Amino acid sequence: MSEAMGTGVTESELELADGRRLHVHDTSADGSDRLTVLWHHGTPNIGAPPEPLFAASERLGIRWVSYDRPGYGGSTPLPGRNVASAAADVTRIADALGIGRFALMGHSGGGTHALACAALLPERVLGTVSVAGPAPFGAEGLDWFAGMNDAGRASLTAAVAGREEKARHEAEATYDPGMFTAADHAALAGEWSWFHEVVGPAVEAGPGGLIDDDLAYVGAWGCDPRSITGPVLLLHGGEDRVVPTSHSEWLASRCPRSELRLHPADGHISVLRHAVAALEWLGRLRP
Repeated sequence: MSEAMGTGVTESELELADGRRLHVHDTSADGSDRLTVLWHHGTPNIGAPPEPLFAASERLGIRWVSYDRPGYGGSTPLPGRNVASAAADVTRIADALGIGRFALMGHSGGGTHALACAALLPERVLGTVSVAGPAPFGAEGLDWFAGMNDAGRASLTAAVAGREEKARHEAEATYDPGMFTAADHAALAGEWSWFHEVVGPAVEAGPGGLIDDDLAYVGAWGCDPRSITGPVLLLHGGEDRVVPTSHSEWLASRCPRSELRLHPADGHISVLRHAVAALEWLGRLRP
């Protein structure tokens, strides 16, 4: 076990019965009674919890727990995983840390994984925030690719064609700054420059985690968001070029206890400037 300097985040390895390992992050390893929010990272990121929200979290009495999804950072790959696979790993982490009930928050593809956990763990999840997360692929009444920038569309179209084509695409793909709006780039240069710390390490060992994520996004979730019984808050930027607003609109129309907050001037990253308000919303759900 080691502690990241200056952040108060303890990192540890959780060995699973199936031989896999999960790399876990925790901002309150002393077992305090703070509200636990389990963070689900985007693609491609490692699982470090969102440092730009630490000051607000301290004020609100929130403990962050998170993990590197299989195939990222220090977590063992899980071949063939789907979005719903996250629920079993979250359960193992919560049990190991002695956490009974908890809230969920995820950004981008992490929002999708958070919703899957909410659907499958109703007895443990207090509430869920999904920020700019994609809806199920092939969702009825949703043009899934409409509004995506060309690079994102090409990447996910390759995933639809299967692992081999997705791997070939990743071997040739380059970063397209056009996927982000001017507001996104400003956020990445400012408060949310933290993303540079979690993206680089996520791809250092290759694109395996990213490939597994994208295959999961265009495959069957393994659960139905309409079965979520707890409260759900959906945040989305109206200018999002990575995951169009229509995805959260679709989810809001299906999740029974959902609230949709659209921010017309924001993109995929800049929408996170509203994340503190989302934490305050979660704080009101304490048991």
